[in-house]
Amino acid sequence: MFKLMTKIKTYFILRKNPISPVIWGKLANSLPICRNLDHKDLYKLKKLVTLFIYEKTFTGVKGFELDNEKEMIVAIQACLPILNLDISYYDGWIEIVVYPDAFVIYRNSTDTNGLVSEDTITATGEAWSRGPVILAWTDVERDSFSPRAGHNVTIHEFSHKLDMLNGRANGMPPLHPNMRRSVWTQSLSEAYDILVKKIRNHEPTAINEYAATNPAEFFAVASETFFTAPSILKQNCPEVYKQLVLFYKQEPRGI
Repeated sequence: MFKLMTKIKTYFILRKNPISPVIWGKLANSLPICRNLDHKDLYKLKKLVTLFIYEKTFTGVKGFELDNEKEMIVAIQACLPILNLDISYYDGWIEIVVYPDAFVIYRNSTDTNGLVSEDTITATGEAWSRGPVILAWTDVERDSFSPRAGHNVTIHEFSHKLDMLNGRANGMPPLHPNMRRSVWTQSLSEAYDILVKKIRNHEPTAINEYAATNPAEFFAVASETFFTAPSILKQNCPEVYKQLVLFYKQEPRGI
């Protein structure tokens, strides 16, 4: 009965909140990340984007003004990772906050002597557990229309949201029944250790060095690489690639 009621609710949301076909057609044709999706996938993506925009609140800050097109640009890239999952993967929070440019995060840190100090970090994206996703539009726009292999701030932050479904961001999102936790852990941990070693030895790395920050960032960077440069991830981290295929239930084609 619950599944039936959910389907009925979804049907009426989609029917009463149609996406502008003009804006959808424009973005589906202009966003490089959409170009390798077939008609079936684009149809699924459009449904997810409709539900996403209906369920979430977009807030522009520091004078930044959002419109339907900008919201859809974010939503398309946010929904691509859940293309073969479900919109419920983004339950439990409602807001996307968009700054015009990079923003400053203030955090308190405690040293070994117990002294508390305030640190400032300049960021282009952040995801809060049970809170908003925060994005800098300059980077969203660049990643949307002038993509760089392995870089997509929107996918990066929304992969953190998926990671947090288990309570906190630690590189271990909720796995599907056909996946083994031990295999996931071994695959990502070995690739993470190799990356850290390469950085220490000043060797070139195939994926963004930021992935070596911690396991949560490794998962997020691996995810944005999976969707923006799948061949690079497959060639250099084949076991990680296999696990992401299983988790995201899709195998992206190169863009």
